[in-house]
Amino acid sequence: MSRFKRASQGGSLAGFKTEETEPTVPSGLLKAAGKSGQLNLSGRGLKELPKEVYRLNVDPPLDAQQNVSFAESDRWWEQTDLTKLLLSSNQLTQLSDDIRLLPALMTLDLHDNQMSSLPSALGELQELHELRLSHNQLSALPVEVYSLNKLCSMTLQQNRLESLPEELGQLENLTQLDLSNNLLKDLPSSLGRLTSLQKLTLSHNKLSVLPDSVAQLKNLKLFDCSNNQLTDISANLSEMLALEQLYLRHNKLRALPKLPAPALKELYVGNNHIEKLEAEQLSCLKAISLLELRDNKIQTLPEQISTLSTLTRLDLTNNDLSTLPASISLLPDLKVLLLEGNPLRGIRRDLLKKGTNELLKYLRGRIKEEPDQAEEQQTAMTLPSQARVNVHSIKTLKLLDYSEKQAADVPEELFDAAADTIVTSVNFSKNQLTSIPPRLAEFVSSLSDINLGFNKLTCCSPDICKFLQLTNIDLRNNQLTDLPSEMKDLTKLRSVTLIYNRFKSFPQVLYDIVSLESVLLGNNQVNGVDPHRLMKLINLSTLDLSNNDLLNVPPELGLCSSLRCLSLEGNPFRAPRAAIVARGTDAVMEYLRGRIPTRSPLTPVFL
Repeated sequence: MSRFKRASQGGSLAGFKTEETEPTVPSGLLKAAGKSGQLNLSGRGLKELPKEVYRLNVDPPLDAQQNVSFAESDRWWEQTDLTKLLLSSNQLTQLSDDIRLLPALMTLDLHDNQMSSLPSALGELQELHELRLSHNQLSALPVEVYSLNKLCSMTLQQNRLESLPEELGQLENLTQLDLSNNLLKDLPSSLGRLTSLQKLTLSHNKLSVLPDSVAQLKNLKLFDCSNNQLTDISANLSEMLALEQLYLRHNKLRALPKLPAPALKELYVGNNHIEKLEAEQLSCLKAISLLELRDNKIQTLPEQISTLSTLTRLDLTNNDLSTLPASISLLPDLKVLLLEGNPLRGIRRDLLKKGTNELLKYLRGRIKEEPDQAEEQQTAMTLPSQARVNVHSIKTLKLLDYSEKQAADVPEELFDAAADTIVTSVNFSKNQLTSIPPRLAEFVSSLSDINLGFNKLTCCSPDICKFLQLTNIDLRNNQLTDLPSEMKDLTKLRSVTLIYNRFKSFPQVLYDIVSLESVLLGNNQVNGVDPHRLMKLINLSTLDLSNNDLLNVPPELGLCSSLRCLSLEGNPFRAPRAAIVARGTDAVMEYLRGRIPTRSPLTPVFL
């Protein structure tokens, strides 16, 4: 092309009017995508996808047409088929049917665009595993999409879907389906055919009933139906044998659903119209750890609440409770009891503000015990610290408590009082301990919960690994810098609390404890985390890294799909911005996933 022709098309003096031009995709980026099989065009202001992208695997690169001399790295005919195409946060309104020219695609990310429809050619992408369509304007999907037999994850939140066809049931390999924030009034019965589903999110719709077929989802672990119009939950949900988390907040339920789901650990039924709890409903919750009943109209708690032996958190905020059964204080694992906003009689308001421990102590004191004088002499003794130990209480609660004494060691008499007793919980917090008391080893076969917070521990003894039944350990407010590698043997450990210590890096051994569900590491000096190793913690739902020294947040952290609560505030990183962090875990995770760089499989990642 001559220089005159070039000038006439767009020279710097061709008029004084500047036109807004459509953003283009740099040829170097397309060339790199041909080698890596991945192309990230997120956040580029694209209103339509350039044809060069569709034809990436069809046409040779432009420089190949102009130059027949290639270095070894420029052999375009050896390029890799595109498997990952990220197009999020643009202004796309449609896709061309030419999308069929990318048949090897495994991941297609179109979230946060302005799509109101999709081409039927999408159904020809038979290798597609992940389809992200959230935050668009879709009112329906082409029926061909439901023929994508290898699809494992489909996210459709924040669209305009009013109904779904029966063809949905053809996606039998789906493990994750997010339909939240749409306009759905009902669901197809074929939903029950999605037997591989592990996570189903239906929150913020207009559902008044769930299809009976939902009980066929035998592998479902997380089910979110919050913010709908449900008035009843069918008892056949008890057939969902793998269900661990059930969210039913903000509906119109008048009764707690009868759910003898054997694996159910967390049940959220806050903001409903529940007035009464039946003993039969509670007795079904054999494995429950978290029970949220806040903002209902519950007037009484049945005594059977004390049978929920695995309960760790009970939220009864803003109900109509006037009394509490004292037996609630006998729950061995209860750590959090929330009662604000109830017209309770006989419990001072200042006592509620002192926290769960003080409240439970008060309730235990109300339990009527009338031992004869001889028994009382046998079950109580005075220690040198003048603390009174009730052996009967130890045997009833299975709790060894010597907290808030500011003592440098635990008296031998306390261990003597618990001799030949099955102790499951130990609370030695708020003392001056510099090491773990050696006589704890006497309870090695039964101890599941250890609280050594607010002491002066500088190291954690490898002997901790002998407590193979341990599920929770609280070491907050000590002087720890590392954890022993032997902790990897604690295969039942679910929760580790390490806030306010002196860790400068994420404790390496925690990456090897796959049973972990909660890691609280806030207020330390942690400067990095390995997202690839975190991904192996498939049960991890809570990760607190707030107030540390993180200079950057690796985007791959967004792929830790089990995380439901990620705390990052108070770190010196610049991205994600504070406004995104303030929007919560879902917003942060979506931001991070959108920033995962396109790279060659052979390119190493440095964190």
